[in-house]
Amino acid sequence: MLQAPPEPPTGYRRVLAVPEFRVVFAAHALSLLGVVVTEIALSVLVYDLTGSPLMSALAFAVGFLPYLIGGTLLAGVADRYPARRVLVVCDLVCAACVAAMVTPGTGIAVLLLLRCALAVVSPVFAGTRMATLADILGDGDLFVLGRSLLRIVSQSALLVGFGFGGLLLTVVSPRHALLITVATFLTSAALLRLGTRRRPARSSGGGALLADSLKGARQVLADRRVRALLLLFWLPAMFAVAPEALAAPYAAELGAGSTGLGLLMCALPVGTIAGELYAGSRLRPATRQRIALPLVCCTLLPYLGYACRPGLAVSLALLTVAGAGSAYTLGLDQWFVRDVPEELRGRAMTLLTAGLMAIQGVGMALAGVAAEFAGVRGAVVGAGALGTVCCALLAVEARRTAGGPKDETGLTTM
Repeated sequence: MLQAPPEPPTGYRRVLAVPEFRVVFAAHALSLLGVVVTEIALSVLVYDLTGSPLMSALAFAVGFLPYLIGGTLLAGVADRYPARRVLVVCDLVCAACVAAMVTPGTGIAVLLLLRCALAVVSPVFAGTRMATLADILGDGDLFVLGRSLLRIVSQSALLVGFGFGGLLLTVVSPRHALLITVATFLTSAALLRLGTRRRPARSSGGGALLADSLKGARQVLADRRVRALLLLFWLPAMFAVAPEALAAPYAAELGAGSTGLGLLMCALPVGTIAGELYAGSRLRPATRQRIALPLVCCTLLPYLGYACRPGLAVSLALLTVAGAGSAYTLGLDQWFVRDVPEELRGRAMTLLTAGLMAIQGVGMALAGVAAEFAGVRGAVVGAGALGTVCCALLAVEARRTAGGPKDETGLTTM
């Protein structure tokens, strides 16, 4: 009996061969660069104006709550208006907010409000862009690899963006750096307007925007399968940030200095990039789906190594391995885009983005609280142990709600 030939791997080159995706990719990189440099420049500007480290830190961190609010209350925008229009308007709003920051005489309160406005817009932009990828690349493996490339850019921004922003501020003033970010947002808007097709809205969106957004969130969360997948995106990320949140005190304990701190902050993103690149370029689509749930159950296990009081080199290895484990997200992406109804896709992806940002903020705060009682190593070990248990329970739930055959997930039900 003849068997079908094995499914060929779909490498990143095929994704980058799609002209419209290349435009979205370039716009994403420019917009992200604008966000990163804005955060650094605004933090420095606020410190220059106030001389207060607290106000400077507040300018950097104030976006967490507005990000969640925007992703929840404005999620309906992603489905009720044409995607290209939403993306362009979001970039223009960001450019206008940053331009207002540069205006002489702008007070601290106004600067912080403008920072909040940027945070409100960000999840709408990200969710709409994610939903647009499915329109451009389809809901198959090209979508998964497109998402992976955008995540790799985001992780790379953690490694390069802050360094570039810091270097830029040694050459120009914070206000001039902000002017440069205005140009990045405007360029991103122009690319999206001229380089992507106009597509109709996914839903008619009758009624008030707020009510429509909340209704969409309820519909998304009411679906047991989609809810399980959302939690699989969110909860591992909440526990995964513990070592980064505690990197400064841990580096101090090791006597590693600022160099050690920088290496500890970079280890997870480096592992994440390596894991995504390997899974995206070397593994077949079916394999990525099959290993997703077993991998999510293992990704936090390296944190248990902190119980052995590792030195800097071993700690970096543990964090890099843990970061590489996040390659499970490629399998989750495939299930998520397949299982979310198309008319809710924009709202679901906006909710996913907002929840991911918010849950990481919660995870950082909880890691700090835990370290007060259990110490830095104890907090990281606890995050690894509790996170692994939660991931295993969620993996079982995801397996139970899966519509496909058992070999797509790699787990059996209990």
